[in-house]
Amino acid sequence: MDKNSIARTPPMGWNSWDCYGASVTEEAIRGNAEYMAKHMKPFGWEYIVCDIQWYEPCAKSTEYNHFYPLEMDQYSRLIPAVNRFPSAKDGAGFGPLADYVHKLGLKFGIHIMRGIPRQAVHAATPIKGTTATARDIASSFSVCSWNTDMYGVNAHTEGAQAYYDSLFELYAQWSVDYVKVDDICVTEFKPHDLYSAKAEIEMIRRAIDRCGRPMVLSLSPGPALLSEAAHLSAHANMWRITGDFWDNWEQLYNMFERCNAWAPYVREGCWPDCDMLPLGHIGINTPGHDQTSRFTNFSRNEQITMMTLWCIFRSPLMVGAELRDNDDWTLSLLTNPEVLGLLKTSYGARQLLRTPDTVIWQSKDQDGSTYVAFFNTSFSPSRPEISLHRLGHVKPCQVRDLWARKDMGIARDRLSAAVEPHGAVLCKLSI
Repeated sequence: MDKNSIARTPPMGWNSWDCYGASVTEEAIRGNAEYMAKHMKPFGWEYIVCDIQWYEPCAKSTEYNHFYPLEMDQYSRLIPAVNRFPSAKDGAGFGPLADYVHKLGLKFGIHIMRGIPRQAVHAATPIKGTTATARDIASSFSVCSWNTDMYGVNAHTEGAQAYYDSLFELYAQWSVDYVKVDDICVTEFKPHDLYSAKAEIEMIRRAIDRCGRPMVLSLSPGPALLSEAAHLSAHANMWRITGDFWDNWEQLYNMFERCNAWAPYVREGCWPDCDMLPLGHIGINTPGHDQTSRFTNFSRNEQITMMTLWCIFRSPLMVGAELRDNDDWTLSLLTNPEVLGLLKTSYGARQLLRTPDTVIWQSKDQDGSTYVAFFNTSFSPSRPEISLHRLGHVKPCQVRDLWARKDMGIARDRLSAAVEPHGAVLCKLSI
């Protein structure tokens, strides 16, 4: 199967990291899936993704317990901690939870770390489909700087590909639809480590292709190297162009530059990823560990700016909130069909203008119309404008404000919009 056919448009879903860190439970997964099915599925939202350390029984927050024992099967493969995911008992793994998500009309995804569990390496446990052990395939010098769970896998050892094949065979048995692989898409790698990470990406791609089940492949944490765009496009469906993105203006402002650089590489099945949407209720840990619990620090204007940039750029959309706590405002941001439509039918997004206080983007739609996004990056109201000629129009155009969902009249020579500080206006121009 052509991997690009698996994600013809940018994936849209929910990921547990922004709200629960490593502490997510089956109850939270089911509850957020139920909310998405009821309130968001009709607008294109479909993935429910369980993020990091679902195999760690004692995970309680965004802080990792270093060198803690992890749940693992006889073939060196991590499995869900039953105390957090009760339906995984008796070797069922994520199968029952995936089935539940599928019955809601949604798709199920998981997070994994690059490599093989250190505890498997230390114990020289078996690998399915080979006589090699975990110790034989590990690169003990290849470790994650922020998590102690794994060693890298040496692609040149006998049994390395068999290990990844066995992982994705298991995930296919669990009916997984989406896999986010972490510690594999960063610029901090030294040349040798980058070479090793690329080799692991290739092994993962082969393993997915062999497992018999279509799966979206997402790579993290970023920022990805522009010089590796061809390799990423060949093997992954989405890859992070930033480190972890949180709810502060400086990070959002910097995303204009990143999106401008990566815009030429956006195409069917290949989606440079701006990271999760830190909207709504985030920073939640399990009871007794809620010191960081908050609603997003982004102003409403900044939330509109983020959604507008992600959509015109055509980034995957992964919301990080506890969905069940959404207010009407947050839900409205996530269910505007005219804005979300850019993910499905627009193309050719590019930055037309950037000044110290104004950014303007343009893209086209399959119906022949044009999208224009005005961004005000200053602290004062502004009214940016641009000529229709520069937008490629020689005739007057009907203008529609997609966030307000109302027609704005006819633009004859120039298009302008009143934009609030740190805000955005998204227009559609039709002849």
